[in-house]
Amino acid sequence: MRLEKAKLVFRKDWLEIKRNWQVILPIIIVPLMISVFIPVILTLIPSVVTTSEADLGGFETLIQSLPASVQGQINGMTEVQVMIYIMALYFFAPFFLIIPLMASSVIASDSFAGEKERKTIEALLATPISDSELLFGKMLVSFIPSMLVTVVSFIAYTTIFDVLSFGLFNGTLLLPNLDWILLIFGLAPTVALASIGLTVVISAKVKGFREAQQISVILLLPILGLVFGQISGAVIFGPAIIAVLTAVFVAIDFVVFRIGLKMFKREEILSQLS
Repeated sequence: MRLEKAKLVFRKDWLEIKRNWQVILPIIIVPLMISVFIPVILTLIPSVVTTSEADLGGFETLIQSLPASVQGQINGMTEVQVMIYIMALYFFAPFFLIIPLMASSVIASDSFAGEKERKTIEALLATPISDSELLFGKMLVSFIPSMLVTVVSFIAYTTIFDVLSFGLFNGTLLLPNLDWILLIFGLAPTVALASIGLTVVISAKVKGFREAQQISVILLLPILGLVFGQISGAVIFGPAIIAVLTAVFVAIDFVVFRIGLKMFKREEILSQLS
């Protein structure tokens, strides 16, 4: 596979995406809400909830599942501090897997399906590049923006939370920690690649962008399972769990790309247009 050929596909698609606000708006608005509003709301808790009013009953299972070192750290905190700590570092952490998944699925849905709607698919398929170069280029144009949005959202979330909670935790900066670094730079990219590979294949099979996007929403279900697992305390995103999940998704990425190459047939796509 020649990387230069894949980069040509990336450049062409990126020019199209920058002009398509139907694609751009969803991948900006949702991450903005998560990375800005959530830390602001969390740090406003002390102004509306007193220590006597704080109720950690809903977090008991999650707290009991935390590593002993973390439980020792929160033992010296007030209930309000514990509530903010648990929500900021654990409760909302899985949402940063939804950001790359959502952003990449929106862009990937536009890959082949959008080409069909814009009547540019015939010229693309006639380009003298291999199927692997074409698929990799399509995946690249979804992967880079989605991870850029994810990293920027992570930086915004971390900065806003640390600044606003600086006094509340006596000058201690809680983020970033090892769990979050592994989550953002290890697990999130592999989850995004799995989603992109599946969505690009779906996009090549269906007729339009909206149809591809609706079907790709199903891919959110496994990640939502991880989200609810973390919230309930059934799965705690510690370094070991994140490393195992990252390894699993690396294997899934490889399988998805191989299957995608076998399923991708230019003649079949062209026959759908006739």
